[in-house]
Amino acid sequence: MLVNSVAQLRYFVHRTLSSTSIVVRRAVRTESLLHHTIGKNSAMETGEESQAEPDRMCSSNGNDQCQKVSLLEAAMDPLPNSETLPGIKNEETVITEGKAEIIFPSANEVFYNPVQEFNRDLTCAVITEFARKQLRPKGIQVLDPGEEERQKIIVNLAESETAGAAAGLGDAPVIKKTANVGEKCEGGIRVLEGLAASGLRSIRFAKEVPGIHSIVANDFSSRAVELMKRNIELNGVQHLVTASLADASMLLYESRRRRDRFDVIDLDPYGSPSQFIDAAVQAVSEGGLLCVTCTDMAVMAGNSGETCYSKYGAMSLKSKFCHEMALRIILHNLDLRANCYQRYIVPVLSVSVDFYIRVFVQVFTGQARVKASASYKYTASSGPPVGAECEHCCQRHLLGGPIWAEPIHDQDFVKRVLESVEHNPQRFKTSDRILGMLSMVKEELPDCPLYHTMDHLSSVIHCNTPSLLQMRSALLHAGYRVSLSHASKKAVKTDAPSSVIWDIMRCWVKMHPVKREKLSESSPAFRILSKEPVLQACFDIREDANPKSRKQGLKRFQENPEANWGPKARAKVGGGIHQPLEDKSKRLQNKRKQKFNVPDYGKTIPCKKFREGNCTYGEECRYSHQEEIETAQNRQ
Repeated sequence: MLVNSVAQLRYFVHRTLSSTSIVVRRAVRTESLLHHTIGKNSAMETGEESQAEPDRMCSSNGNDQCQKVSLLEAAMDPLPNSETLPGIKNEETVITEGKAEIIFPSANEVFYNPVQEFNRDLTCAVITEFARKQLRPKGIQVLDPGEEERQKIIVNLAESETAGAAAGLGDAPVIKKTANVGEKCEGGIRVLEGLAASGLRSIRFAKEVPGIHSIVANDFSSRAVELMKRNIELNGVQHLVTASLADASMLLYESRRRRDRFDVIDLDPYGSPSQFIDAAVQAVSEGGLLCVTCTDMAVMAGNSGETCYSKYGAMSLKSKFCHEMALRIILHNLDLRANCYQRYIVPVLSVSVDFYIRVFVQVFTGQARVKASASYKYTASSGPPVGAECEHCCQRHLLGGPIWAEPIHDQDFVKRVLESVEHNPQRFKTSDRILGMLSMVKEELPDCPLYHTMDHLSSVIHCNTPSLLQMRSALLHAGYRVSLSHASKKAVKTDAPSSVIWDIMRCWVKMHPVKREKLSESSPAFRILSKEPVLQACFDIREDANPKSRKQGLKRFQENPEANWGPKARAKVGGGIHQPLEDKSKRLQNKRKQKFNVPDYGKTIPCKKFREGNCTYGEECRYSHQEEIETAQNRQ
C-alpha cells in the first residue's frame, strides 16, 4: 500500500543506564514516505512491541552499543486507539524499572535518579520480609515472586519428615490464606511514601511486594501528583495505590491516631529528612517499619558539623569512619525524637551506599526502654571517659556525637532477607549487589561501633600499608575479634583497644622501617613510634582472616558506572532544565584559590540576572555593576 502522507514516525531505543532500562518514545512528523504492508497489520502498525521483530528495537549489550533502527520500517500510519501506552505526550520518556513502567517528563519537573535503583530494590526486599514477619501471626502466608515453586519443592522433600516436624509446629499459627503480589490483602500492611515524585517506588511496591492492603503515594507538587495518577493508571494498580497531594509533615501529623497509622513509612527526600522525622515516628504503627534516606552526606560526614548539629542534634566529625558515624547519627536522632512520645527504635538494617545512607527501623512503645536510652542505671553517666589529649599521639581530642552506640542491624532479619534474594536472584536487577552488601553486613561485628582504615593508620606514622589480611591476621593472633565493614573498602572493625592497634603498627614499622630523622619531635608519628610495643604482633596469614564474602568474590563495592555519577539536580518548579552538574563543577573548580589570587576575579562572573536572561548589560555583564554605576554618575 502506498501512503503519500505519514502523520507520525516512531522509533524505539532500548538501552541500559545504571541497570535501568529506559525506553524512549518520540513522535516526529515526516512527509512522503513509502510504506508497504502485506496481509494483516504488523505489530508496529498496531503499536505493539513484538518480540518476533527485534530489528525494530534497539537492544543494549555490555558495550552499550545499539543497532540502528530503519526509519522506513518504523514509519507507520497510526490506527485509532492503537498505542500500547496511551496518553504519552511528545518529549516524554517511559522508564522501565523492575515491573513498573513510569512516564517521565524530559524537562526536570519531577525528580528521578536511576542510580538509586539499588535503593528501591533493597527496599522491596526488606518490606517483603517485614510483611512476612508481621502477617504470619495473623495466619497470612506471604509469597514473593518465584517462591511458589520453591515452596512446592520444600513440601515434597519434607513429606517423609511430617510426623517428626508436627511436634515442633504445635505453636505455629494456622495458615488461613496466602498473599500474592499485585493482590489486595485484607488485613495486610498499609504503606505511605511521603515524597513520591513520579510514584515509581509506590508502584513497584504494588507490583513486587506481596501482603499489601493499600499504598498512599504523596507529594507536595501538583505536577508530580498529576504524573503519579497517570502512572498508577498506566500500571493498573488503582486498587492498591492512591495519589495524594499534601505536605508530607502535615499528612503524617494527621495520621498520629492509632487507627490511622501506617505499617510502613518510606521517606526518601532530596537532601535531609530532618523536618519529617518528628511526624514520622508518631505516624508509624506499633512495631511498624520506618525507612529513611539521607543524601546530605557532606553535612553528615563532617564538612559542616554545626549544620549537622542543627538538623540532627549531633556533631559530625571529618574522619575515615564518617559513613558509619552518619548512620549512627541518624539512628540516634530517630530514637531521640521517638523518645519524646514514649517510643523507641530497633534498627533492622542500616547501610551506607554510594552517596547516601539508608536505615530501616522498627518503632515500638515502652516507657522502660525509653528510660534506658540514656543510661541503663537511669542515672547520669560518669565521665569524661578520656583526658584532654590522646595518650598515643598527644594531640587534642575532637568531640563528636552523640551517636547510636547499639547494634545497627538485626542479624536474624538480615539473614532472612539474604536467603530470600539468594533463592530468587532474578527478582531484582541489582540482586548481585544486594547479596554482596548483605553478606558483608551479616559478617560485621555488631557490638563494635566505628572502625579503623588501613590507609589512615599508615599515613599517621608515614609507613607503607600492610595488607588487609595481614592486619586481620595480627588481630586474630592477638586474641581479638575482627571484621570488615560494608561502609568502607579498607575498614577494619575490631574490639581491640587503640593501644593494641598501635602496637601492631609499631611492630610493622620494625619490619618495614621509616626514616625517623625526618619526623618532627612534635608530630604524632614521632610520639607514637618513640614507644616500644608491649604486644609482639604476628603477621602470618590465617585461614579465618579472609571473610567468606571476600572468598566468594561477591560484588561488595561497586565501581562508578559512568562519569559524573552521583546525586542528580533537584527537580525545578515549572520544569526548567538545570545547568548540567559537570559544567557547574568545572566552572566552580578551584574557585577559592582564584578568588584570593586574582583581584578582579569577581568581575569575570556573570550576575544572577544574566543567567536568567534579564540583565540589561547583555554579553558585557559582570558579577558587580557598582563601579560602572558610579562611573556613569560621575560623568553626569
